[in-house]
Amino acid sequence: MRLRTPRAATLAVALAAALVTGTLVAPPAASAATAAFVRTASWGSGYEAKFTVTNDTSTAISSWTVAFDLPSGSTVGSFWDARLSSSGQRVTALNQSWNGSLAPGASTTFGFVVAGTGDPTNCTVNGGACTGGGPGNPTGPATPGGLRVTGTTASSATLAWNAVSGTVTGYRIYEGGTVKATVTGTSTTVSGLAACSTHSWTVTAYNSAGESAKSAAVSATTTGCTGGNGTMAAAPYLYPGWGDPPAPATVMGATGVKWFTIAFVLSGGGCTPAWDGSGPLTGGAHANTIAAIRAAGGDVIPSFGGWSGNKLGPNCASASALAGAYQQVINAYGLKAIDIDIENSDEFENEVVQDRILGALKIVKQNNPGIKTIVTFGTSTTGPSYYGTRLINQAAALGANIDTFTIMPFDFGGGANMYQNTVNAAEGLKTTLKSAFGWSDATAYAHMGISGMNGLSDQRELTSPATWTQIRDWAKARGLSRFTFWSVNRDRACPDGGVVANCSGIAQNLWEFTSITARF
Repeated sequence: MRLRTPRAATLAVALAAALVTGTLVAPPAASAATAAFVRTASWGSGYEAKFTVTNDTSTAISSWTVAFDLPSGSTVGSFWDARLSSSGQRVTALNQSWNGSLAPGASTTFGFVVAGTGDPTNCTVNGGACTGGGPGNPTGPATPGGLRVTGTTASSATLAWNAVSGTVTGYRIYEGGTVKATVTGTSTTVSGLAACSTHSWTVTAYNSAGESAKSAAVSATTTGCTGGNGTMAAAPYLYPGWGDPPAPATVMGATGVKWFTIAFVLSGGGCTPAWDGSGPLTGGAHANTIAAIRAAGGDVIPSFGGWSGNKLGPNCASASALAGAYQQVINAYGLKAIDIDIENSDEFENEVVQDRILGALKIVKQNNPGIKTIVTFGTSTTGPSYYGTRLINQAAALGANIDTFTIMPFDFGGGANMYQNTVNAAEGLKTTLKSAFGWSDATAYAHMGISGMNGLSDQRELTSPATWTQIRDWAKARGLSRFTFWSVNRDRACPDGGVVANCSGIAQNLWEFTSITARF
């Protein structure tokens, strides 16, 4: 059972009042739009869902109205980011003041909770079908099939698809909710892409009657990847300020590992980044560790956040300010990747801060061609929690272009079978990514990571070297893009040592988990 957030509870009261007074009145229909429905969580007696409203025209719209029917016996409870009213089984959602205006290709979302099990039917947006089409003529052309990538360069990707029969005015290529190209033929080249960046596209057909539903998505990575991308995926956490940190060159020589994730960049006061919240970006222990790793032929991924400490997300006033803080660290070290370890109630369970982080990472991707962005967060044994699901859905809605979504499958009361619970959690992540982005299994796996805890977790869940090897082989076989653990500082034996900073709490060989990880 999940307790409702204060905002959801308040809005539920507002809905009840609106149903009694009948104060919500739909505005006049605006220009054409589409509205895509998806469940974000389900349970035996109901579910949580959202609609993504997209302006699929070439002109801005100033308002939107989404209406749909729920099956008999199903009712809307709490809701957010829209104003909802009901008449019998018909539900009408009007935009809020802050999300009614949509530029061409722009999207917004609203969510709600339903008591009941049936999905909405007879959906309209601004009087037309939610899948595209004008009032009284709800269906446009058929959905194009066969979308495929026929070539890539460092700055472009060429796409092709099968022609749709009947009257077709043209085709629109989407990346998320943004139109990237409009053409009359069945192929196009999307240009202006960053080198070594991954993208996902869909295609629609349109005519005077409306627009088709979006096709199945296809993804591709541009060429131009340089330096260490093959070994970047295996980057265990190393904490220079905690737990008797080892000499990185010693670990590298003993295990073959080349990359480390360096913890943690926090707020040094306001929106200023600092190692551990107090150390300088250059000249301190963290900088010396990074220099030693690079001198030994390796490289690093700084990690921002973590469970404790004063973090940048809540302290930076805007996405652009937070992006500026990230940029200071990127510039200080000439980075190829950054990891945002989003945890606890100040960041992970704070929806405003979640959106700020995603907005900042979108800016970072735009300003740093080729950089990889990683978001790391906790999980349940069956996949992302409410806040993890929201994070992924918002990343899709905002077009944040995150490269890897990494779960931490520990401290979840996982019991004895950490292999199976980790696999179950990862499969739940895959399902959530597929739902949010429309990806295939292979594409979802390619955007996934696992970050375990070697030996005993904080809740004394046991991951042995043999179990970690099993997890590695499972992740490697499916093409995950990140495989790491917390932490190298703990990759030493101390049988019955408990949960401590400088050893795993179990019997093991020296640097055994790092050696296993290096072979990912």
